[in-house]
Amino acid sequence: MYAGPIIDAHHHLWDLDLGRHRWLVDAGSGLGALGDIAYMRHTYLPADYLRDVGDKKIVGSVHIEAVWDRARDPVEESAWLEGLNKPGGVAARAIGFAPLQDPEVEAVLERHAAYRRVVGVRETIRWHPDPTKRWTDAGIVDRPAFRRGVSLLAQYGFALELLMNPWQAGEVARLAADFPDQLILINHCCTPNDRDAEGLARWRDGLAQLGRLENVAIKVSNFGAYAPDRSLPALRETVMACIEAFGTARALFGTDYPVARRNMTYAAMVDAFAHIVAPFSPDEQRALFHDNAHRLYRFA
Repeated sequence: MYAGPIIDAHHHLWDLDLGRHRWLVDAGSGLGALGDIAYMRHTYLPADYLRDVGDKKIVGSVHIEAVWDRARDPVEESAWLEGLNKPGGVAARAIGFAPLQDPEVEAVLERHAAYRRVVGVRETIRWHPDPTKRWTDAGIVDRPAFRRGVSLLAQYGFALELLMNPWQAGEVARLAADFPDQLILINHCCTPNDRDAEGLARWRDGLAQLGRLENVAIKVSNFGAYAPDRSLPALRETVMACIEAFGTARALFGTDYPVARRNMTYAAMVDAFAHIVAPFSPDEQRALFHDNAHRLYRFA
């Protein structure tokens, strides 16, 4: 099995004493689609992350914005992250948040860019016809204001990360085609949480549609979150659907810790992914575990 270096392309940190992550502590402002999140209601800093990593060969990681209070300045999170002690390459790169539909978003992007580790921003576009699985309104990606915000990312060299459902695949494909030089990274396997035959077909069709666009990549992160069966064969179906659609040059390993703790330990995620990708060549395995993230997130 793979024993080389690993970059975790997706995890979060937070300090609940700051009062900036209301969704974690205030039941009235939580993200209902996540269900019971009591297991996450504790501060999670680099030392906590490294305890979860254990003896796995993590040489770098990418911190993803963790829904810092949207009523506050989003650059606060980048400043806070910069001030943390981050040994062992933890959060060597970061994805912040910027309200792309805001007419004043360019000022936010410029201030994010002052932090060397910030290499992109993330938006949540996760609409679903079922209100219990819905995080946002429909049609965000096609809005002129959103597209204007996306058009500003290139001048800062920023990637665009999207937390989405398969329902948004058509919108995102249009966006990627219209902005062919804009790197777009899809989070969490494109969220295959509709597990009936129709839902899985929609997910696979969405993966195929997005995978045909060379400026779109996918993070195979929290891949144990969707099917209740977490046996290796079941996990393989999720992981391989992503890799088959995007290829070994545009798929990246990520954990989504500590969110993913509900489903799998950190070690179990690394080991399962290593088992699943073992049939690939050594270079392809290293690309999935390390090299793709190193390239796309512009690690030094």
